[in-house]
Amino acid sequence: MAEQQVQPLHNEKHANLKVQNGINVDFLKSQHLIPVVAHEFARVATEFPMAFVKNTESGQFQAVALFGLEPGENLYVKDGVWQSGFAPLAAARYPFGLVKHPEEDQFGIVIDEASPLVSEETGNALFADGKETEYLQARKEALVNYVEFARVTEVFTKYLADKELLVQQTLTVEIAGEKKDINGIYLVDERKLNELSDEDFLDLRKRGYLAPIFAFLTSTHQVARLARLKAQSQEA
Repeated sequence: MAEQQVQPLHNEKHANLKVQNGINVDFLKSQHLIPVVAHEFARVATEFPMAFVKNTESGQFQAVALFGLEPGENLYVKDGVWQSGFAPLAAARYPFGLVKHPEEDQFGIVIDEASPLVSEETGNALFADGKETEYLQARKEALVNYVEFARVTEVFTKYLADKELLVQQTLTVEIAGEKKDINGIYLVDERKLNELSDEDFLDLRKRGYLAPIFAFLTSTHQVARLARLKAQSQEA
């Protein structure tokens, strides 16, 4: 896998750079999960199962989309090609990233110069006459939005945890006649959700949390898709 060369984006240094849209398959092929934000839950649920994982050190929960049934496995990459029609925002940001300046509340944009999506030949120009193109402005806006979406998702996730709506569960899938367990993940506890007081349920609605919760619950049906992909890869 090529080393990343992440550099601050500069209108002179990168005057002639072009970027193709796409994702970093080299990186993703060994990722079995990736962070997702609440704003994309409905879209993610049509392709991938979602879960919450707990950081053992901080105790914080994070929402993720599952690409595989075990670490290092991505069942959505086949022969070096991304097989899904959609990639979560965390993957779609590539080859750009944001870094926060330590002194001030400002973000700088960085680019992976070693990315196969970056060249001077093909793709979307980033600068014209030293000024940012509309394409770059749109990509920048998406990056800033992602940071905001991630903050909102953090608050949403903490709320679910505080209300004890997240429960550790084992998902069992059947692959080629054999049962396999996926451990260490947390799901929304439907029983507790149904037992919420009218007041708490109304609070969820007012906060706009019901839609992402129901999308999350729907997504667990996609575990069957992972099992199917796993069985196909084993056959191959």
